[in-house]
Amino acid sequence: MDPLGIDGAFLIKPEIFPDARGEFLEVFSEPAFREAVGHPLRVAQVNCSRSRRGTIRGIHAFSLPPGQSRYITCPHGEILDIVVDIRVGSPTFGEWEAVRLGDGNRHGLYLAEGQAHAFAPLTEEATVVYLVSSTYAPHKEILVDPLDPELALPWPPESERLLSTKDRGAPSLREARERGVLPRYADCRARHEELCGEADALAGRHA
Repeated sequence: MDPLGIDGAFLIKPEIFPDARGEFLEVFSEPAFREAVGHPLRVAQVNCSRSRRGTIRGIHAFSLPPGQSRYITCPHGEILDIVVDIRVGSPTFGEWEAVRLGDGNRHGLYLAEGQAHAFAPLTEEATVVYLVSSTYAPHKEILVDPLDPELALPWPPESERLLSTKDRGAPSLREARERGVLPRYADCRARHEELCGEADALAGRHA
């Protein structure tokens, strides 16, 4: 797992074993994840979406507590996934980083609690599967406009933009900050330390 330039985001590059039958890879490895992040991945729900070209899903995050971490893969097709730092007080607040996930590179993306992201297919269709640490809670969901001109995210130049009604009505990052709905960086870091502490305590009890 390689850390990205935004704290709490990691790119996963699994080793692929091809042969005459096809290929094999480990989509998720608990030991590798724990070593990189500092605590195990809690999985409360597994989501799957299929999107056609022109779709943009996001920008989405979840408020703390408890927040929601996500481990994202694209087993069919290819997507552009963009991590956006919406944590107030973060040294990289308002910055973003784009990665490609797909059935060609088999890369994955991990986002810690408080991180936001959005994605768009780069192929005619794409399927995204993501493991999440908490079940869906509409009242906890944070939405930011993926077409916010101040963010200027590098979406593919499609002639058609397919967004949900709620994403079309989402506030800009500046408006969301003024409304006080964005997560605080300090709270996100505290949650990370809490999860690491729980993991250490559990390891100590089993030692």
